[in-house]
Amino acid sequence: MDYEKDLNILREDLEKAKTLKYKAEARLEQLNNQEQEIIKELKDLGVNPLELEKEIDILTKEIKNLFKEANDLLPKDILEKK
Repeated sequence: MDYEKDLNILREDLEKAKTLKYKAEARLEQLNNQEQEIIKELKDLGVNPLELEKEIDILTKEIKNLFKEANDLLPKDILEKK
């Protein structure tokens, strides 16, 4: 068994693991910053981040109602002549 070779392989693997750890930490920091930025934007828009799903549902219903209202306001006789 070549202990020197095995030791070098272990060192290389350790360096690779350190590099991956630093990259993961940097990515985590970046994602945390993005999360804070999004939370700030939501608060600026008057939306509680914890109630985001509820707000999306409300806006979706509002959009559907507006489309229905717009469709109801279209004159039907013009559409039938096509």
